[in-house]
Amino acid sequence: MRSMATCYSEHAIRVSDSYCSGPSNKAYHSPTLNPSVPNSVTCIYKVKLSSQKQLLITLTWCNMHLGQGLTISIGDNKSSPSKSKANSQQLKNNKGTTAFQSCYSDIEVFWDLSNARYENGPEPSSAFNVIVLVDSQISLLLGDMNEEPYVKKLTLELPLARVSLVCRSEQYSGAAIYSTKAQFCDEGIKHDILIKCCGDEEGSRNPVLSVCVDKKVVFQVKRLRWNFRGNQTIFLDGLLVDMMWDVHGWFFKEVASGSAVFMFRTRSGLDSRLWLEEKVLEHKEKKIDEFSLLICACKYISESD
Repeated sequence: MRSMATCYSEHAIRVSDSYCSGPSNKAYHSPTLNPSVPNSVTCIYKVKLSSQKQLLITLTWCNMHLGQGLTISIGDNKSSPSKSKANSQQLKNNKGTTAFQSCYSDIEVFWDLSNARYENGPEPSSAFNVIVLVDSQISLLLGDMNEEPYVKKLTLELPLARVSLVCRSEQYSGAAIYSTKAQFCDEGIKHDILIKCCGDEEGSRNPVLSVCVDKKVVFQVKRLRWNFRGNQTIFLDGLLVDMMWDVHGWFFKEVASGSAVFMFRTRSGLDSRLWLEEKVLEHKEKKIDEFSLLICACKYISESD
């Protein structure tokens, strides 16, 4: 995302005062169109073992022709996830176990999606389990089937590693309305986030970008064709959260469909700069794990949008 971040000035940050002081008085209006459904969801978890070794576990949920698809990747934490040398495994069946090695560690994966229920997109919402063991430590435990015998046996016998969700990426296609949930810190709550792009009172040639959190409008970007890149900062759960948007591809790409990127990222404090370069962050001692939410949206543009 360096190319995106360099489009903005360090001093171009604006704090949303209305949301800092409490929920906005401006009511959230339900869109006339249903939100787009994500095609794929990728979650990156940072794991710290008892040996102090740190790894990144990446789960990618995607739509498959014959059902839901799940891919797991284990990589080191010495560089960004895109540069990490990871060993990936596609979990083709709805239920099973697999074992492999990655980053000089022994990996075991247990999963059961045979009765999983889905609410929005390829990621299950209930009646499933995914367990990842790294060097005989429980490094990831997802799902709600904790009463299953094999789950109880593992949780009672094996130690737990420290794990935190550091990045969530969702890819959409369709109408320019995107709805998701995000928890920006371990102690925080899950927030409802909705991003929508629609025409203003002057018509579809002057679309407005609206960002809603917990059914309240946090901010709007008018004349989006001119303000196709920008950033806004809000307070959530006592944290500064920077939101960036880049919708250049929606309006100025010559292909039939264009891509846009929306990104939320927590900052460590009021005095921290907006999204430092990765090399600087690698040498900085962080007191908290930062979290990023990345939404990639493909929208078909027409004169009637």
